[in-house]
Amino acid sequence: MTRPDADPAVTLLIADDDEVTRSGLRVLLAAQPGIEVVGEAVDGVEALEQARRLRPDVVLMDVRMPRCNGIEATRQLLGGPAGPAGPPKVVVITTFENDDYVTAALGAGASGFVLKRLPVRQIAEAVRVVAEGEAILFPAALRRMVAARPLVSAEALPRAALTGREEEVLRLMATGLSNPEIAASLTVSLETVKTHVGNVLTKLGAQNRTHAVVIAYESGLVVPGFAG
Repeated sequence: MTRPDADPAVTLLIADDDEVTRSGLRVLLAAQPGIEVVGEAVDGVEALEQARRLRPDVVLMDVRMPRCNGIEATRQLLGGPAGPAGPPKVVVITTFENDDYVTAALGAGASGFVLKRLPVRQIAEAVRVVAEGEAILFPAALRRMVAARPLVSAEALPRAALTGREEEVLRLMATGLSNPEIAASLTVSLETVKTHVGNVLTKLGAQNRTHAVVIAYESGLVVPGFAG
């Protein structure tokens, strides 16, 4: 029985065209504390339909699906009209961490990605973290993915006119540091960091931290090998 003061479970929609993978994820994630799997989708079209009908907190989105892939589904889901609670968060789930589709999905607004080979407890933790409004960043994997891509966002930063401190904050975001860790690194208050992060997202037109970091790599502000 759920305690009256317990936090509500994170509602989750799983989108994957492979029935075995999808069913396995549903069974395993439903058994994790704090997660309620409310639906499944076999492709991007059904993911959009189910997300709009069920209004989950998070969509666990495969990228390579028929009819409508996970990139386009993410773009439509996050760019369309949202309900009172806003659109769901999207976590991309993939087999290969160097998949170009993943980087494109992050650019479309996904809050992060996880690998299918990860232990289910780590996938569940990623779902919970994203539901709370954070992002799942894997700086090393992002570096590898973006390094092989054309600089499609090369003009984003000049147009954004970030201040020196905002660029510094963005570089630290790219290393995977949280707001409290950035505040400690720069010896400033947490509220100051939050203000800088908000300004960075607004100026870059980024939907979340992960999208901002993708832009930072693609623009050349942060280069492979950067460690803060």
